[in-house]
Amino acid sequence: MQELLHSLLVGFSLLLIAEGVLPFLKPNLWREIMVRAIASSDKNLRVLGAVSMFLGLTLLLLTRS
Repeated sequence: MQELLHSLLVGFSLLLIAEGVLPFLKPNLWREIMVRAIASSDKNLRVLGAVSMFLGLTLLLLTRS
């Protein structure tokens, strides 16, 4: 159980680092992307989310085997 919690915390930490890189390095570009995301339809955001989850799951499965 401790290993699972450790892995989840490591994964979450890496997610936060990755999410913080663009706003740290290019805040204006990040702001433009957020404005476009807000203007996008729910369908487009759902498709983007589904693709992102699929790619993440695929990468996770490839690295675990």
